[in-house]
Amino acid sequence: MDTVPIHWRLRSLRLPLPPAGDPFRRPLVMGIVNVTPDSFSDGGRHAGVDAAVAHGLHLVAEGADLLDVGGESTRPFSTGVGVEEELARTAAVVERLVREAGVPVSIDTTKAAVARRALDLGAEIINDVTGLTGDPGMVPLAAATGAGVCAMHMQGTPATMQIFPRYDDVVADIHRWLRDRRDTLIASGIDRERICLDPGIGFGKTHAHNVELIRRAVRFTDLGQPILVGHSRKGFIGKALESALGRPASESERDGGTTGIACRLAAAGIHVIRVHAVGMVRSALETFATAADA
Repeated sequence: MDTVPIHWRLRSLRLPLPPAGDPFRRPLVMGIVNVTPDSFSDGGRHAGVDAAVAHGLHLVAEGADLLDVGGESTRPFSTGVGVEEELARTAAVVERLVREAGVPVSIDTTKAAVARRALDLGAEIINDVTGLTGDPGMVPLAAATGAGVCAMHMQGTPATMQIFPRYDDVVADIHRWLRDRRDTLIASGIDRERICLDPGIGFGKTHAHNVELIRRAVRFTDLGQPILVGHSRKGFIGKALESALGRPASESERDGGTTGIACRLAAAGIHVIRVHAVGMVRSALETFATAADA
């Protein structure tokens, strides 16, 4: 097992991680700020700058430890947007949240130009669903700026990832990919303390793959890096609830399912949990930790 991380080093600060050895400590909660018209869950709700900033500030008031701003949907079968459109959606939101939110801001993008602008405006983290493989400028940018990075696993692209995803052993295969990607990023000049890894729930995985990744999430904690999981409101939660309820699940019910899995991930030692319903998840995690300590 690699050394257990005690912080995630970002561009200008060190973000303390929950202590190792206690399976009931509270993970950090990353709030999702989608500035898109077409994201799978909340597309269009916060598409304007004022609405997106207000939403981000609301998430901080609910207890978000950091915010993740995204201007391009990565839902299944999506084809993406151009650099200028993504910049137009995200730049002003990042600028204001950096100034007003009081928590680290992450830019969720696969484009080096978008990441560069966000970092210039004060963002601390690049969160890239391609694992920093989608744009040849992303790794040099991260290395040169000292940004924190989150490298996620995805089989295929958003346009193709749900077309018959296959693995020999989904946990072992993704564990190996994340380990190799970590080593490549380090060899490319990115400080190991700046690297967070994400197994990519819902990105090129079937319902059964996602369930197995959650069930065996503890396996990823031996990589010696902060581990982030973004399972919020995803389709496998809806399918599980539909099977249990005998009808399609509402968004609030999906948030309840998201919260239940968040507690499971806390017990597995996951460090950062990326969610839409920050208040519900944060209160559940706090209560879970208090009850476990009693």
